[in-house]
Amino acid sequence: MTTTSDVTTTETFDSLDPATGDVIGTYPIHTAEQVNEAVAKAKVAAEWWSGLTFNERGDRLKAWGGVLTRRIAQLAEVVHAETGKPTSDATLEVALVLDHIAWAAKNAKKVLGRKSVSTGLVMSDHSATLEYLPMGVVGVIGPWNYPVFTPLGSITYALAAGNTVVFKPSEYTPGVGAWLVDAFAQVVPEAPVLQLVTGLGATGEALCRSGVDKIAFTGSPGTGRRVMHACADTLTPVVIEGGGKDALIVDADADVAKAADAAVWGGLANAGQTCVGVERVYVHEQVYDEFVSAVTELASGLRSGADSEAKLGPMTMLSQPGVVRSHIADALARGGRAVVGGLGAVGERFVQPTILVDVPEDSLANTEETFGPTMTVAKVRDMDEAVALTNASKYGLGSTVFAKKNGKAIAHRIRSGMTAVNSVISFAAIPTLPFGGIGDSGFGRIHGADGLREFTYAKAVASRRMPGLMNLMSFSRTAKNDKAVVTLASLLHGKG
Repeated sequence: MTTTSDVTTTETFDSLDPATGDVIGTYPIHTAEQVNEAVAKAKVAAEWWSGLTFNERGDRLKAWGGVLTRRIAQLAEVVHAETGKPTSDATLEVALVLDHIAWAAKNAKKVLGRKSVSTGLVMSDHSATLEYLPMGVVGVIGPWNYPVFTPLGSITYALAAGNTVVFKPSEYTPGVGAWLVDAFAQVVPEAPVLQLVTGLGATGEALCRSGVDKIAFTGSPGTGRRVMHACADTLTPVVIEGGGKDALIVDADADVAKAADAAVWGGLANAGQTCVGVERVYVHEQVYDEFVSAVTELASGLRSGADSEAKLGPMTMLSQPGVVRSHIADALARGGRAVVGGLGAVGERFVQPTILVDVPEDSLANTEETFGPTMTVAKVRDMDEAVALTNASKYGLGSTVFAKKNGKAIAHRIRSGMTAVNSVISFAAIPTLPFGGIGDSGFGRIHGADGLREFTYAKAVASRRMPGLMNLMSFSRTAKNDKAVVTLASLLHGKG
């Protein structure tokens, strides 16, 4: 395993199989001193890494993607072991990140490289350039639910922009983090460009206070606030992805069968432990009964388990079934009905699919992130009501619309960072699209051109290229100069 220091830590923690509780690995709890040491090494490595050309860095990233591709089955098994998700889902997770690595490697120069920009008529005696330069060292605090796809959305784009990275994976998935860092070291052996630190919350806080140039965090809004608080003392900027309560809208003219299939997969895949998963569904009254019937049939055929036939795995966090149980209990106590599952579906480690209807909008199942294989379905009069209910959430991460005629129009009315039309979660797989939200879902973006720029600072240079007609930036400026400026400004902007 790649570590940050030759100093041996005395404290360790175990990575557990969430389906059984068995220990599958033991990892060091890195201290603040060791985190600081890793960051110091990363600052030195950043001088070399940022000095490479975009193409040279891109070649290394593509080689890393090649390692992940050739060893995809091995990595998927590590993901399966630590998260419990079916190996098929783990393989899909790894496969989806490969396009992002390739896109960032290919497009970093185009997005970030130095460009000439217009100076305008008033400053026509100058030339101007704009480029985006790496910040230095980026700290990435990753989640456990998608331990490859999600943190690499920050790591890959930060590296492509010329930064080095210190990565703290979730304490539930340290083995996945170690695997990724070791694979990168195979293609970039010259310097510690991507380093691993492992531990619990204190290690993450130490990374926030270590002097990194930016933190990228994925997790709950509550933990995100603590990350921001820790970063505030050093004015360290942050990217926060704080989860969601995503809605799926079904219009009267939608293909109901496809909408139901998308809702069930979007809501229940990965045992519902997906930040952009479908947790609320709003269906036009004309197709509501048909939709509920279709969803009921599909969800009833799914099962959570540890065997190879089960489509859903366990809850990765042992505390999560309790959260799911409380949301279901609140919904049922307030008049909701379970057409699939219910309180009896919640076990110690596994939660069976649960579909709830007639749930009040202010219930926990509709307002708080459940993060389990549950979903509420509500009838609406029209799309105005559907959009209003969707936008009433304090979250604003992803969303979905199924409609034949007005799908895109509805999508543009939804207050969320991303929307898929007649598909589900597809935006996450498109490298050109930024990923992120608003409200309690956080701020900042990964993926796409926005994701590359997120880990840079803009560098603007204005350069005089000819003798100036007027020296405006001087105390020698005359009344004649002032009059000329006013005249020019009137000609350019007076009609506005």
